[in-house]
Amino acid sequence: MDKALIGKRLTDLRGEQAREGVAERLGISLSALQMYENGQRIPRDEIKMKIARYYNSSVEDIFFTPLPHKSC
Repeated sequence: MDKALIGKRLTDLRGEQAREGVAERLGISLSALQMYENGQRIPRDEIKMKIARYYNSSVEDIFFTPLPHKSC
């Protein structure tokens, strides 16, 4: 798992929503969400599922799908 890539995906998914509000709706601390978005930590599986449901996405798309390779 690429923590930096996951952090970018989470930040992109949050968009213009306030981080505090997202953390509250997910039932996690603001500091936990910040660490996930900054690529410092990977959430536990139950939190991954909450995040995926919140963003109407899949755990696989957010946390496990690699970036497509660029061809030269």
